[in-house]
Amino acid sequence: MAVPTNPPATGLFSPKGELRAAIVAGVLLLAGAVLHLWLKVPYAEGLMWASLAIGMVYGGRPAIQALRAWRFDIDVLMVVGAGLAAYIGHPEEGALLLFLFVLAGALEELAAMRTKREIEALHAMLPREALAWRDGAWAEVAAETLAAGERIKVRPGERVPTDARVLVGESSMDQSAITGESQPRHVKVGDELFAGTINTDDALEATVLRPVRESSLQRILDLVIRAQTQREPVQRVIDRLSQPYALTVLGLSTVVALVWWLGLKRPLLGDGETRGALYTAITLLIVASPCALVIATPTATLAGIARAARAGVLFKGGQSIDALASIAAAVFDKTGTLTLGRPRLSEVHAVAWSDADELLGVSAALEADSTHPIAAAVREAAAARGVPPAGVRSINHTVAQGLEGVYQGRTVRLGRYAYVEPLVPVCLRARVREVLATIQERGNVGVVIAMGAPVLAKGGTAGCDESAGQAAVLIMADAARPGAETLVADLHTLGVRPVRMLTGDNRLTAERVAESLRLDAFDAELLPEDKLRIVTEMKQAHADRGGIAAIGDGVNDAPALAAASVSVAIGTIGTAAAMESADIVLVSDNLAGVPWAVRFARRVRRTVKANLALALSIIAAMSCLTVIGSLMGREVPLAVGVLAHEGGTVLVVLNSLRLLLHTGPASGGR
Repeated sequence: MAVPTNPPATGLFSPKGELRAAIVAGVLLLAGAVLHLWLKVPYAEGLMWASLAIGMVYGGRPAIQALRAWRFDIDVLMVVGAGLAAYIGHPEEGALLLFLFVLAGALEELAAMRTKREIEALHAMLPREALAWRDGAWAEVAAETLAAGERIKVRPGERVPTDARVLVGESSMDQSAITGESQPRHVKVGDELFAGTINTDDALEATVLRPVRESSLQRILDLVIRAQTQREPVQRVIDRLSQPYALTVLGLSTVVALVWWLGLKRPLLGDGETRGALYTAITLLIVASPCALVIATPTATLAGIARAARAGVLFKGGQSIDALASIAAAVFDKTGTLTLGRPRLSEVHAVAWSDADELLGVSAALEADSTHPIAAAVREAAAARGVPPAGVRSINHTVAQGLEGVYQGRTVRLGRYAYVEPLVPVCLRARVREVLATIQERGNVGVVIAMGAPVLAKGGTAGCDESAGQAAVLIMADAARPGAETLVADLHTLGVRPVRMLTGDNRLTAERVAESLRLDAFDAELLPEDKLRIVTEMKQAHADRGGIAAIGDGVNDAPALAAASVSVAIGTIGTAAAMESADIVLVSDNLAGVPWAVRFARRVRRTVKANLALALSIIAAMSCLTVIGSLMGREVPLAVGVLAHEGGTVLVVLNSLRLLLHTGPASGGR
């Protein structure tokens, strides 16, 4: 079906308007068929004629547009076929044909419109206002007016309006949206801040490096646009054959009418005993009408989309199904995709702290008012064990170092080792450093907590009993997402290899995740342009085997998602940009949905091919019988031609509906 290049956003002929009209036409057709054909209710046939009229209005519009552009394609032939079906007394056939045709076109237009929103999602990350030093005072200004060299202030919880360099202060920056780094980045004087990143601690003053239009986030936006313009759309078989097929059918029907009339000397309209040349030509036009051929793809596609949605996999159209079915390799982001994307307290190494509940309670109390991701992990761990925050008072926050308070008359600290070290008994310090080194080798993060003696001596105490001081290390890890453990093996079974990880995280963390999940390869410490480059290289390297699937969740993944042959976004925590730029959205947290989606997409593609083969076989067989039978004096009755045509349509629909019975990921999806 020819889809308008720029369908109107509102009105009767908008995608939503066409969808509503198709639904109304379908209801009228069903009611008319039940009342007239089965229950023989008088005048109920009018419902089918009403359905046909709606189909003619919406199906006729693209047909008229095609004719105005001097094209005679399947849009035109569908309207002609529906009209002829009604003319010979079968309005239900014409109505069904146009109902399915208009419905498929409306749904495809709606899916296509959703893929255009990633630009808005990226723009939304850039603040519209900034706090700048102008005329001797801090003033709220439009972010787009910032110029290189200007001084700005970024307060806690605010996004950086454009790329800048720190002048005053220290803080932690959540830059996961840009680099994919799972832990906030500590910044100090001289460090660069990226546009769109979030200040999680204390206020910073910085110098603008680049105006907004040249910022790092704007570059990501440009990469998405460029990658999308380089994508070659996959043309459907029916779209490619539309005009040639329609012209061929019309031409053959016309030739048959003329040859039978002028060459074989048969009457044009028939004489009551002999069926005329036009009868044979109309029969040929009906049996060759591409109803089954046209709905072969959309019925399978719609059934596939509906079944996948129930399994938590949202396909944005038939093109994404076909592309996923053809993949030869896959690349995954790490943070938020292969892993959950946020730190969790995985272990407490009590170097010298006997009461585990007290340890968690003190930690939770110190982190009670902090917005840092590690603070949230500590509070969640304490709540999970039913440990309430302890009575810690006089809590103070040292920027980018940690927290200090007083518990039962003793000073407690939690944070970086250098900050906590004065409270750690001297004889335990080597052990704490050893634990931290081991944790770092595993790619995890360690936070030290220590409680000093009631009266802290300078440099710590020499004793090692609990009265002298206690210490422990809280070990933070980013846990693997459910289904990640079997992901590689399942994809290998489907012939998808290599399965590669692309991440902005540090190499040690990436290596640990890659080893635990048995990935084929991994690349770490990547920027968005690096991911785009690797995906482009892989597409070229595996072009003879198939496409490349990219699976991610963040804005930093958007360029790679757009450049890949097919892209999958993790929908539950994915950013709007990644979800909108992706072809497929995985709603479920379980990565088992990815291999299931590949397997299911291949089944949908097989169903489409079977539908096309069946439709073409019926068209070819009935066309030959119509012509040969007429030459032998045994005309194929028009009713038989309609029955064969309609029967082929029913078989195609039933074959497509079998997709709804496909098992979901929970049962293996096989």
